[in-house]
Amino acid sequence: MNAAFNPDPIASDEPLYNIGIVSRMTGIPVATLRVWERRYGFPNPTRTPGGHRLCSEKEILRLRWVKARVDEGMQTGQAIRALQHLEREGRPLELPITAPPAAQPAPPTDPSLPVFRARLTEVLLAHDTTQADRLLAQLLTLYPLEDLLLEVIGPALNDLGQSWIDGRISIATEHLATQFLRQHLLMWMTTGPVPFAGVAPVILACAPDEWHEGSLMMLGVLLRRLRWPVAYLGQSVPLPDLATLARQLRTPAIVFVAMTEKSAAALADWPAHLPEAAQSGRPIIGFGGRIFTEQPDWRARVPGIFLGASLRDGAQALDRLLRAAVQTAY
Repeated sequence: MNAAFNPDPIASDEPLYNIGIVSRMTGIPVATLRVWERRYGFPNPTRTPGGHRLCSEKEILRLRWVKARVDEGMQTGQAIRALQHLEREGRPLELPITAPPAAQPAPPTDPSLPVFRARLTEVLLAHDTTQADRLLAQLLTLYPLEDLLLEVIGPALNDLGQSWIDGRISIATEHLATQFLRQHLLMWMTTGPVPFAGVAPVILACAPDEWHEGSLMMLGVLLRRLRWPVAYLGQSVPLPDLATLARQLRTPAIVFVAMTEKSAAALADWPAHLPEAAQSGRPIIGFGGRIFTEQPDWRARVPGIFLGASLRDGAQALDRLLRAAVQTAY
């Protein structure tokens, strides 16, 4: 049976998302959204002074509910009337977690994104965090956050790290720039779309002796964009402490990141601390990181599921695994 979850009742009414982002978040084509608005007065977006439509998280949840009914065979007008009836009665909307659509090839990179990446790196190296804030705000009006993460912020973090390794910038400059981006990643991780209710958080942790957390933080943001709750632990987490927390939270999955042979070797010992996961596959144990991409033989040395060579692959793989696990649990 399909599991259904009540969306958090504190879904924001603040208009944040333009029609293109709404289309990507709901799976409803832009043309269909416009037809529904014209024919049924639904959705009910806010208009900016320039005439652009902006929807809130609450409106996106309403759209998802209607789309789920239409996918089940209900006529659009009937589904919208059923939604309005439930809202008049004050009854919660149940959103099923359905199987994700078949994986699609990654869209081609917008040629302007590398330009923005270079500009972001430039202003951060100049210590101009005010200009960097403005640039990120501009980008969020033009691109979905997923593209900003994968095509701008991730590469910018790599640029900053390489500049320090090459001796072109000081440790202080690298720390200032990295912490600026880290603060934004943490903010996006905690302010994403309303997470599925009734689902325990996914634990994200760096392996013991691993201090590089940028990719793990970006994975956390991508998961929150897919509505999975996240418990972010960060750098170098001792396995005994993590195992205790995993049992307390009853987490459906733990994701580790390891970049070096040392941290990967330490991670390989996780079954000694989570024997139930080693025996039953629950919680799901996933891992990724540079060492597993550059030296693929390490994938066989660490028990668990290698999530892929890229953040996009990792988020999609984990989303599929979580959906299957949740459906089984319910």
